[in-house]
Amino acid sequence: MKYDVIIVGAGPGGIFSAYELVKKSPSLKIGVFEAGYSLEKRKCPIDGVKVKSCIKCKTCAIMSGFGGAGAFSDGKYNITNDFGGTLYEFIGRKEAMDLMKYVDEINTSHGGQDTHMYSTAGTGIKKLCIQNKLKLLDASVRHLGTDINYIVLENLYAELKDKVDFYFHTPVDRLDILENGYRIYAGEETCDCEKCIISVGRSGSKWMERVCSELDIPTKSNRVDIGVRVELPAVIFSHLTDELYESKIVYRTEKFEDNVRTFCMNPYGIVVNENTNGIVTVNGHSYEGTEKRTENTNFALLVAKHFSEPFKDSNGYGESIARLSNMLGGGVIVQRFGDLVRGRRSNAKRIEEGMVTPTLAATPGDLSLVLPKRILDGIIEMIYALDKIAPGTANDDTLLYGVEVKFYNMEVAINENLETKYPGLYVIGDGSGVTHSLSHASASGIYVARHITGTLS
Repeated sequence: MKYDVIIVGAGPGGIFSAYELVKKSPSLKIGVFEAGYSLEKRKCPIDGVKVKSCIKCKTCAIMSGFGGAGAFSDGKYNITNDFGGTLYEFIGRKEAMDLMKYVDEINTSHGGQDTHMYSTAGTGIKKLCIQNKLKLLDASVRHLGTDINYIVLENLYAELKDKVDFYFHTPVDRLDILENGYRIYAGEETCDCEKCIISVGRSGSKWMERVCSELDIPTKSNRVDIGVRVELPAVIFSHLTDELYESKIVYRTEKFEDNVRTFCMNPYGIVVNENTNGIVTVNGHSYEGTEKRTENTNFALLVAKHFSEPFKDSNGYGESIARLSNMLGGGVIVQRFGDLVRGRRSNAKRIEEGMVTPTLAATPGDLSLVLPKRILDGIIEMIYALDKIAPGTANDDTLLYGVEVKFYNMEVAINENLETKYPGLYVIGDGSGVTHSLSHASASGIYVARHITGTLS
């Protein structure tokens, strides 16, 4: 089989690449290869009754499949260059912003039209943060919610399925360089193409590393973010979430001068498990529909760790900490903040008697046995800092789930067209190590599609 363009991965980058290619050049023959399942077949076996914890499926339905790891996320599209990746360093700040706004137009025209756009512009919360040694990052945020995000993906697939050849549950094993293009090997399938777009996301990090090694594509180590997910009564953060929905707040610790940041804030949401390469970590969701809302808000507190010579395996470091959590707790550990600062393990009785009802069935434990002291000290400092702008954050009954780890692919050497040293071989989305968000990954997909079709602005 021969294609004009083959896309490896059907996450946000791959989907928006295919969308823009079809729109700009309908005659192109496009094939999309995805290791996971189609959207309607993505079902996690954990039902809370018969299956209560991760059973290590060969292909994780949460992390892989049409829509990528973002399919069951909170559906937050942050329109900003302040966080979410460094796409702007390659294509320019204005181009990056314009593309993210275009992504928003696509989402709102495919089912997201009734969702809300939040903005930090003109907010008094920025002053409140500065007064308490915190920094609020600027952004506009489109919150689709896990439910509407799914509908948008359904509508995009319905529009693409008759114009693009999708190969689901078909992981690509190998990529070869041809004289005038590329050849991919996927099980018994062998397909050639003139242009190849790789968009394998964070879950494809090990695959991406192997491909770069085989093709001698230069890479450099990236960071890993390690921390916890905080769950507390929604009313404590309501003055922030009602106005901004998600507030990206950064705190510089006094003890070590490390940056601790809030991440993935989910008002009235739930805490969930996440499986990355067989390691169970924690994440959060929330819904647009009021019928699925809870009385809690959750968000991550993360500390970024960069490594220098001779150590290069930042993801391996994060994985080792997550594995330790899995070893001690059989999965995710939960601890009351009051127990953590008192130096004692949480137990089921104290959590049950607390004011916060957990939305995830996790093992009561002691996070100080898992997280390095420097990281844990930074998280505790940040909680006390947040307590000044949202009193109640540092209550004894505030729940901390661990560990939350954000793995970043090593950064692949690409040029201003997001192209490797091989002409026509592009690496986009979070698999490139350049983007770290839904909006940036989607924008990178559109940018490459326009480069291929010669329609760049």
